[in-house]
Amino acid sequence: MILFPAIDLKQGQCVRLKLGEMDSATVYNTDPAAQARAFEEQGFEWLHVVDLDGAFAGESRNGEAVEAILKATKNPVQLGGGIRSMAHIDAWLAKGLARVILGTVAVRDPDLVKEACRAFPGKVAVGIDARGGKVAVEGWAEASSLGAIELAKKFEGAGVAAIIYTDIDRDGVLAGINWDATIDLAEAVSIPVIASGGLASIADIVRMTMPDARRLAGAISGRALYDGRIDPEEALAILREARERAA
Repeated sequence: MILFPAIDLKQGQCVRLKLGEMDSATVYNTDPAAQARAFEEQGFEWLHVVDLDGAFAGESRNGEAVEAILKATKNPVQLGGGIRSMAHIDAWLAKGLARVILGTVAVRDPDLVKEACRAFPGKVAVGIDARGGKVAVEGWAEASSLGAIELAKKFEGAGVAAIIYTDIDRDGVLAGINWDATIDLAEAVSIPVIASGGLASIADIVRMTMPDARRLAGAISGRALYDGRIDPEEALAILREARERAA
């Protein structure tokens, strides 16, 4: 079980949104590379990065900031937002990303996702962002008719490294993760599932260690870390102890 600290990029700055609304961005750090170093120093083992501008534009908009992050941290980095083609995937992985996250294109062109998984084993994740149980695309601006589990099942056996499941209605509002929907998804597919959206407190970290949540590969935290609602040392110790008990 991995706790992924999040860096969401808007115009080169670390921000957090509420409910996926771009005009509700709060700036937490103007130096994303420094934030990446800070997360590594706090003991985190991975980093989750989203190019918010890129998600809306359909192509990279914060490439300079992402490259600075890659140079600043030794931790593996996964990136989503605006990655829509094999050329995009190839270019980012060549720069040193551990994993790309494909969201909109997973809905629009699932065959491309499967092709990418064959070309880059273990380096392709699928981002499933849902509002009211239905998948949203284009930076969450557009709803689709697909259910989250329905979309996830399209990638069974394709080699997807992980599914990052975000409940948009809880993102950035510290309401707690939608455990029921996230665990239902994890039980419906064999692909590892990472929870995102709403992680609010140490209580959520403890919840990650409960038996029914052990199917999950981890969870992503943004605002709760930036606001100091979650102490990194305490959170990582809880997860470490849970891993040791399960070993």
